[in-house]
Amino acid sequence: MAGVQTAVALREQGFRGPVTLIGAEPHQPYDRPPLSKAVLLGKAEGSAFDVDFESLGVGLRLGLAVTGLHPGRRELDTADGPVPYDALVVATGAEPVRLPGTEGVPGVHLLRTLDDAERLRPVLARQLDVVVVGAGWIGAEFATAAREAGCAVTVVEAAGRPLAGALPAEVAAPMAAWYADSGASLRTHARVERVEPGAVVLDDGSRLPAGAVVVGVGARPATSWLTGSGIELGAHGEVVADDHLRTSVPDVYAVGDCASFPSGRYGERLLVHHWDNALQGPRTVAADIAGEAPGPYDPVPYFWSEQFGRFVQYAGHHGSADTVVWRGEPAGPAWSVCWLREGRLVAVLAVGRPRDLAQGRRLIETGAVMDPALLADPGRPLKKAAV
Repeated sequence: MAGVQTAVALREQGFRGPVTLIGAEPHQPYDRPPLSKAVLLGKAEGSAFDVDFESLGVGLRLGLAVTGLHPGRRELDTADGPVPYDALVVATGAEPVRLPGTEGVPGVHLLRTLDDAERLRPVLARQLDVVVVGAGWIGAEFATAAREAGCAVTVVEAAGRPLAGALPAEVAAPMAAWYADSGASLRTHARVERVEPGAVVLDDGSRLPAGAVVVGVGARPATSWLTGSGIELGAHGEVVADDHLRTSVPDVYAVGDCASFPSGRYGERLLVHHWDNALQGPRTVAADIAGEAPGPYDPVPYFWSEQFGRFVQYAGHHGSADTVVWRGEPAGPAWSVCWLREGRLVAVLAVGRPRDLAQGRRLIETGAVMDPALLADPGRPLKKAAV
């Protein structure tokens, strides 16, 4: 997404120089969200972007991994030899974290690429017993698809609740019931001791039958190829970009999952592993390359997830909030949570309430001050709670 959108945005900004998109995968550039849904379930053969690269004058070099960067020479290392650049945009995304000890074990899968989804389709088609390791966003989405396909699903999570790394305990805890409602088994405080052919062994000695194991324990920026390049990397291995997504090296930019940026809105550096960031950031990068002097990149982060028959949306960043306001009952089919800081809306989570999300996102952008008492009334439009 980030690479394709940068190329498209460059042309939209009037950039007339050569543009080359290099990708390690052999496939035409594709969108990732359908991989855990339509592609996985066999409802779609792929999710290639509907972009006419030839008419845009964008060259594609597919199936070519970039292995190094030499800013002094303005060159990239590849198996086909050095590739020169005038401006470089790093959009290498993130790579899934592997479960230690599972390398080479038959039946262990990740879900990040089109090839991953293609390897998992027969698992669902054969309705194998599936163990999902990790109850984060990708684990929940895969479990949803596997249940829809008729598989027996057990999700094991080391923390005490789903989405432990993404949401506060009181917000994530009600989501645990969604698993049972769908017929999936969720085992929290469960750590994997080892994976054997046909089984997952937990640290309490219990054995879970597993025709397939899907690992969803997180992702990290795909930046190891930048080692020794002089580009500053952060604590999570991400490229440290400025508020125009420029790196510490001249004429090198970084966008999407692989880069963090300083947020004036939230007063901290953000590393956002979500689709919307890969859509929005390229516009800033392209404008800067084209000499258009864009404003600082400071979006309201946004993402969504479809899981267990529910549409979950989130906008903002709740880390510094001092007040939490619920709209509706979390046991019900539709509810929202709003986070305030000094009376201003900074984040909103909406389950089955897309209007709350849309209005909340605009209120966050404008820094609106909210009346908590009015905000707590789920029958009142969220925007009507603004002071």
